[in-house]
Amino acid sequence: MATPARPIPTYGLYGDEAPPDLDEFFHCETIAVRSQRYDWEISPHVHPALSQMLFVSAGTVELRLGLTERRLHGPVLVCAPRDIVHGFRFSADVVGYVVTVAQDFLDSLSRQDALRIQLGRAGIHPLSAAQSGRLTALGTQLVEAEQGRFDPNMHRLHRALAEAWLRTAIRPGIAAPDRLDTLAQRFQSLVERRYREHRPLSFYAEHLNCTVRTLTRQTEDAFGMTPLQIVNRRLLFEARRLLRFTNANCSEVAAELGFEDPSYFSRFYRRMTGHSPSAEKQRTDR
Repeated sequence: MATPARPIPTYGLYGDEAPPDLDEFFHCETIAVRSQRYDWEISPHVHPALSQMLFVSAGTVELRLGLTERRLHGPVLVCAPRDIVHGFRFSADVVGYVVTVAQDFLDSLSRQDALRIQLGRAGIHPLSAAQSGRLTALGTQLVEAEQGRFDPNMHRLHRALAEAWLRTAIRPGIAAPDRLDTLAQRFQSLVERRYREHRPLSFYAEHLNCTVRTLTRQTEDAFGMTPLQIVNRRLLFEARRLLRFTNANCSEVAAELGFEDPSYFSRFYRRMTGHSPSAEKQRTDR
């Protein structure tokens, strides 16, 4: 009788039983930090809501990426999108970084964005010495910022460095640069300036000289979201930032975000996240 194949395990970060906080989630660590714990072998596994870039600047990696199995020498970049089986065996002298990004962040990018495209495809990409040097320099700064990413003053720096590292790793020519004058992108820019005002969609459409129907079609094509979803996601992101990284209480956060009634803010937050803003605050304070 054949022995049944063991199921492929699912993780947030490899070996961690608790799922990571996926809200605007970025994580960076050296390859050695995690793989050394497991005798330099990361067994095949999947991440349902995370994508990763593995950068090997020196040393050797034997990898499984989907159905592909390869032995590679650095410098090389490996893209592992969510839900793809991947595993690695490293040489003990390996040098490099693993940068992890939540699908929630990738979904906020336009479908033409080169970063979203690259992290949506499994791939193995040899790197030049110059590319490797840039990723190493940024990676050093990112790992340092990782230590303080829950500090209010470091949170924005960590996020900016993480996105900068990921964009530095994009292969040249993977996609045409986003045009900055598309209707969907002008809408996103307008939302950034006015989301606290709780304007109806007709306000945005009027300022962009289009109908709500056209605006909806354009944002769904570009981002896979309706205009209202984009506005609400922006409000939610700022609410989480204020609750987690400032001393403001829930009523003060509600007022800062333009909610006249704190109870309406609480209902909005619960509808978007499944828990109350006070529960978010208590979780952060622990």
